[in-house]
Amino acid sequence: MQLTHVTTGGEVHMVDVGDKQVTRRTAVAEAFVSARPETVAAIRDNVTKKGDVLAVARVAGIMAAKRTHELIPLCHPIPISSIEIELRLVDRGVEIQATVQCLGQTGVEMEALTAASVAGLTIYDMCKSIDRGMSIREVALKQKSGGRSGDWSRPDGDPTAGSLT
Repeated sequence: MQLTHVTTGGEVHMVDVGDKQVTRRTAVAEAFVSARPETVAAIRDNVTKKGDVLAVARVAGIMAAKRTHELIPLCHPIPISSIEIELRLVDRGVEIQATVQCLGQTGVEMEALTAASVAGLTIYDMCKSIDRGMSIREVALKQKSGGRSGDWSRPDGDPTAGSLT
């Protein structure tokens, strides 16, 4: 199998997407921040020292998606048309779902994954003074649509699948 970002001579290069069709592309990624119940309560009650954790994490995820091409080598800058970050408190932590859309020549999977990851990192940063044992887990692409390869969804029953839908 030939990797798209490696030439036949083995050199890394940025893929030329100039001849690809412009299509609507969507990607949904998710992550989970596990935390103690007391930490979840502090987030819910908005009593953390750094302020509204969920609002800041949402903004951080949006900003991260917009800057993915600056963070991940060989990613194209993409004209993103929509970014939605959903955050849900559950007994054992915070479920994160990032949905990114564009009309473009390449997909937005990396933007969605980056958004979910940075939202999780922001939650950790804002709550680390009360719970250093938090972990960011289950960062995964949930689904994507558009482009030459068409639609894809993680199979049902995947143990990393979250409950946000």
